[in-house]
Amino acid sequence: MSSVAIVGAGPGLGAAVARRFGREGFVVGLVARDPGRLDVIVDALADEGIAARGFAADVRRPEQLAVALRELAEALGTIEVLQYSPVPHRDFMRPVLDTGHRDLVAPIEFSVYGPVAAVQQVLPGMRRLGRGTILFVNGGTAAVPHPERAGTSIAFAAESAYGHLLHERLAAEGIHVAQLVIPGAITAGHARKDPDVLAQTLWSMHRDRHGFRHYADDLDS
Repeated sequence: MSSVAIVGAGPGLGAAVARRFGREGFVVGLVARDPGRLDVIVDALADEGIAARGFAADVRRPEQLAVALRELAEALGTIEVLQYSPVPHRDFMRPVLDTGHRDLVAPIEFSVYGPVAAVQQVLPGMRRLGRGTILFVNGGTAAVPHPERAGTSIAFAAESAYGHLLHERLAAEGIHVAQLVIPGAITAGHARKDPDVLAQTLWSMHRDRHGFRHYADDLDS
């Protein structure tokens, strides 16, 4: 049996993706910092008939994240789909002229070290399967840097470059790497940015396996 691992899982997008992939027969592993929050999401999914388990890890601690993903695969089956979608902290979004080198440590840990650790942990299993999908979810500054949000603009650019390199390198092995850019806020009831709509978009990206960068909405939205 194979599983989907959702890193940065929360009650909005993470839970919606869990439901969408769960309906397709995937066992769901949820990774986030707060075990209590994970338990609440797992219980809610169970009420809907979705098999899920939570695994606590901080994405800014690469070794901890790797251990959580290893335990997830051991418990639920080889990770066939990895979604990396933690929500960045507000203090990453300083104006560029107020951003010193130390202010970039946390964003880089969050958006570069975390994804690299996650990918390195799941990639051997995907290669054994002969298939896999890696999905990066980012805000609009991944595509258009914003001078008032220097941390995410810089770190998301690095994450995007890493993802694109993986996309080019792994396609021949049957492993699809893609990025979903979500401009603005995820909004319940929005035609394109409702969590369930975004979950369907991510499912389609996994299923259709076309291209690297996808946009949930217009960049000026």
